[in-house]
Amino acid sequence: MKVIDMHCDTIYEINRLQKAGENVELRDNHLNISLNKMKKGDYLLQNFAMFTHLKKDGDPFQHVQHLIDTFYLELEKNQDMIQIAYTYDDIEKNARSQKMSAILTLEEGAVVHNDLAYLRNYYRLGVRMITLNWNFANGIGYPNFDIQGETHGYHTCDEKNGLTSFGIQYVQECERLGIIIDVSHLSDAGFYDVLEYTTQPFVASHSNARGVCDHARNLSDDMIVKLAQRGGVMGINFAADFLDENDQQDALSKISSMVKHIIYIRDLAGIDCIGLGSDFDGIPQNLEIKDASYMPMLYQALQNAGFHEDDIEKIFYKNVLRVYKNVLL
Repeated sequence: MKVIDMHCDTIYEINRLQKAGENVELRDNHLNISLNKMKKGDYLLQNFAMFTHLKKDGDPFQHVQHLIDTFYLELEKNQDMIQIAYTYDDIEKNARSQKMSAILTLEEGAVVHNDLAYLRNYYRLGVRMITLNWNFANGIGYPNFDIQGETHGYHTCDEKNGLTSFGIQYVQECERLGIIIDVSHLSDAGFYDVLEYTTQPFVASHSNARGVCDHARNLSDDMIVKLAQRGGVMGINFAADFLDENDQQDALSKISSMVKHIIYIRDLAGIDCIGLGSDFDGIPQNLEIKDASYMPMLYQALQNAGFHEDDIEKIFYKNVLRVYKNVLL
């Protein structure tokens, strides 16, 4: 079963470990994602997020440039296994050549320094999806789950603060360019602003259902329905805190909980809005799906839950591929 994963933080981890003097590469490593693990898991495509922590990573623009450099250096070393995809046609071409595809994404839209010229240059560098914000207000919009705990918490959603005026220009320019808008981490108000000010399908690359796990990082029922009506997709996040409500420090990320979210979303809004967004290499490591090579375990669990093969294919890659075909021209 082919796999498309809309979100991982692997390049951030490789870059961090390399700077610390470790010999870590994308082809084979101890992380959740490596090319060999992806091949074993039958991956068609992996989105690689360039994650920026606005409070810890120094100058955001300089930081993301180094991550993008790491991304391309790793792809150059492994052209026999993986190629970048800028368009839907690239994905198909790579597959015909028996190669996996990589899509370059940003997790933290503020790395443009409030200047749309930077956004356009990121597109020229190959960026094809942007998570508008992480856990900080950033001049584009506001998060639900505020890491500093000043305004929002585990259950508290921001229904007031949406996109800024610059944020509205930002998402509209993303649409014009052909960059997929990602609303994971965005406030509830921001989600509805994206819905109002855009026309193309967008995604929540690594967010689950709030109706199953009442975390502010997950999507409400109405948001899921609206996302589905727009033709968008949400990627099931493997982080235990977004799968189950619990007070444990090191809770287990369970496959059965993933299936529970998938069933809930299917029954609420249909099968066509469900994808995968593991958040590998950015989440706690107490995982039943320990790395990319374990993805067949989820396939088997969905089979056991009575899902038809066609629907499992949609969840694993076809729904996301449909969005890419619509937006990545």
